[in-house]
Order: sequence, then C-alpha cells, then structure tokens
Amino acid sequence: MMSRPALHLTVRGRVQGVGFRWWTAATAQRLGLAGWVRNRRDGTVEVLAIGATDAIESLAQACAHGPSAAAVTAVERAAAEDDGSVSFEQRQTV
Repeated sequence: MMSRPALHLTVRGRVQGVGFRWWTAATAQRLGLAGWVRNRRDGTVEVLAIGATDAIESLAQACAHGPSAAAVTAVERAAAEDDGSVSFEQRQTV
C-alpha cells in the first residue's frame, strides 16, 4: 500500500474541555481524513491527519479556529508518517 500524505498538528490555547477533540474528529471525518486526535497532559491537543493534501490543509486551517468555545493561540505543524489508520478517532489523553 502506498503511504498517504500525513501531518502532525499540536494545537495550543484553551483547547481542552471545550469539545475540541469531538469537533476535530467530526471535521476530519467530513473531510474524508484518517488519523486521530488526543489531549496531552501539557494542555495541548495533538492531531495526526492522513489523506488528501487539500483535506489535511483544510483541517489544519480549521484547527486554527476550533469550536466556538476554544481559544486557539497556535497550531504547530510537523511532518508525519502514515500510521495505517483507516478512520479518524479520538484517543485517550497521553
């Protein structure tokens, strides 16, 4: 299987306890992406988005705003590898 484009995002700000994981998963699923989203103990939200480059970019741009209750201060991008995810899921906090 060919490796698909992937991007790792770290979202900073008021992004926990505001529905950010649920909102990210719903947005990613609507865009047809695979991957996952999880809270980190440092207060950030971590996202792995896998799929079409334009859909990944749409998700990254959407994460800069987030759901209405969020207050995003930064979205850090890093290269990522396709981990074989077949859907987009919410994962446990790490």
